[in-house]
Amino acid sequence: MSTTTAGIVFVASLIIALALVHIPFGDYIARVYKAEKHSRAEKFIYKVIGVQPGVEMTWAVYARSVLAFSAVSILFLFFFQLLQGKLPLHLNDPATEMTPALAWNTAVSFVTNTNWQNYSGESTMGHLVQMAGLAVQNFVSASVGIAVVIALVRGFARKHTADLGNFWVDLVRGTIRILLPIAFIAAIVLVAGGAVQNFVLNDQTIDTVAGATQTLPGGPVASQEVIKELGTNGGGFYNVNSAHPFENPTTWTNWFEIFLILVIPFSLPRGFGRLVGSTKQGYAITAVMGVIALLSIGLTNLFQLQHHGTIPTAIGASMEGVETRFGVSNSATFAAATTLTSTGAVDSFHDSYSSLGGLMLLFNMQLGEVAPGGVGAGLYGMLILAVITVFVAGLMVGRTPEYLGKKITPREIKLAATYFLVSPLIVLVGTAIAMAMPGQRGGMLNSGPHGLSEVLYAFTSAANNNGSAFAGLTGNTEWYNTALGLAMLFGRFLPIIFVLALAGSLAQQGHTPESVGTLPTHRPQFIGMVVGTTFILVALTFLPALALGPLAEGIH
Repeated sequence: MSTTTAGIVFVASLIIALALVHIPFGDYIARVYKAEKHSRAEKFIYKVIGVQPGVEMTWAVYARSVLAFSAVSILFLFFFQLLQGKLPLHLNDPATEMTPALAWNTAVSFVTNTNWQNYSGESTMGHLVQMAGLAVQNFVSASVGIAVVIALVRGFARKHTADLGNFWVDLVRGTIRILLPIAFIAAIVLVAGGAVQNFVLNDQTIDTVAGATQTLPGGPVASQEVIKELGTNGGGFYNVNSAHPFENPTTWTNWFEIFLILVIPFSLPRGFGRLVGSTKQGYAITAVMGVIALLSIGLTNLFQLQHHGTIPTAIGASMEGVETRFGVSNSATFAAATTLTSTGAVDSFHDSYSSLGGLMLLFNMQLGEVAPGGVGAGLYGMLILAVITVFVAGLMVGRTPEYLGKKITPREIKLAATYFLVSPLIVLVGTAIAMAMPGQRGGMLNSGPHGLSEVLYAFTSAANNNGSAFAGLTGNTEWYNTALGLAMLFGRFLPIIFVLALAGSLAQQGHTPESVGTLPTHRPQFIGMVVGTTFILVALTFLPALALGPLAEGIH
């Protein structure tokens, strides 16, 4: 079987598996957030944290709850890292010193679902911090994303109310009823596939074939690996992330991890359709995500499988930075999946990708990671783009735009447009400041267009809460730790505030009945319009920066 054929089979099997779980899993998600009864475990948690689950919140209270929970999480994780040397299961001689700047960057990174890592996981973090700090944030940061999109969906579904549900109930349900059960089963699958799960520190020594000795770092790897993919987090237990055989041992575990990355984001639109009372609307959103994802995966594979260098005989060039047990095509599919979502996990080194292959990974994130995007964040980003699309369509025909029976007034479109502008503003301003400072330019491994791409990729990844990197950039400096931490912080919570404000505005409206002038938002015409709007907005915003980076490198 040729490499191309094997790659097609690999992608086709992923599509079939996602299609099989889309309906039952999406329906289950809808039932989780429609349920009126609370389990005993949930009631216990509410009692411990002092929450009244029956009390609903306005969008402002919901937003304050999200911010308060995240602020406390950042402070806890910040001090947890600085004090890890005094705690059990810590490393006696960590390779990277845990400075306040690095602890700040890491705390913000994991709480914002970004998981950018300016350190080597296995030689910097002790097992207790990995388990009780980083892995816990992998769960709850993902659950925060689901909670926010559920609040937005309620804004579309409800009428004449200011209530959007209870954040604490949504957070607990997402964690206990969705993420934990899947993670438990999937961790067993990974252990069966060869992933490591133990409490061994850096003291397991073996003899190599060459007669030397090698120290193998163990740890609770499989349990963290699962939620890192399932929650679209991305932070690896080891420095080389999912390229490490203890995290991702075989080709089939590589397939399984990509499936985990995509399963919740691609099932959430079905839940959305159920919650708003129209499964057709859910299928339309899924179709938009699917079209963009297939285009991206196809082009990324094409650019990596074909050599575009100046030496025609260098057919093996695309293997640089790629694990031989995965191969070029499967690695390209993993890279596309991880940047189309907010996962950021890697099983190959993106810095080694061809200029056009690297361009695709940048472009995936600059799309806003909406195809299918991060857990929760991808769906609310796509719904924002749907709102912008119906507004543009309404201007074309001279009618007040409507989406799901809600009028898109100047207030709604201002919130949607501001949401869209946050990420480009952070990315372009951050990159410009870094490139204007000689000291920060010195952190680039490469000069010229590829060096610019390294910096552009870093701020794109941080602002879109992705977490992957071109790897050539030296990020563990006080300036980059601070700047990228701020990019992650603003890139996560400013959009959330605008989403919740939009949800509150929509919930207060009534329901506008459909008429002959209403734009059908479940047909192929609308699907094409949303896809076109997504590409046009990103192209107009980022094309100049891309032209100076990966495009210039490709032409050169």
